[in-house]
Amino acid sequence: MHMNSVKVLILLGAAAGISACTPVGPDKNLDRGIDSDANLSTLVAGIWVDPNGCDHWIIDDGVEGYLSERLQPDGRPVCSGVAPPTTVVGPFQSGSPVPDFL
Repeated sequence: MHMNSVKVLILLGAAAGISACTPVGPDKNLDRGIDSDANLSTLVAGIWVDPNGCDHWIIDDGVEGYLSERLQPDGRPVCSGVAPPTTVVGPFQSGSPVPDFL
């Protein structure tokens, strides 16, 4: 094999490896249930305080629920003392026409 052919094969292999890193799958910014294709940013979040006193964003749209740790810009958790541990504050069940019976 010529040296140029080897270089071409290496470049093609590298290009294939890089293209494998492209995210594939559903857009995780969209609700997939009853409110199908609604952007999650349109739902109203509340705050759940974990047993350690740190905050988590929480959304309950009646069928599904979403939970995400509340982080400071530097990546550290927010532990604000907004409520006692293991409680939820805010209108986390708003923004969906589906009632939550639990």
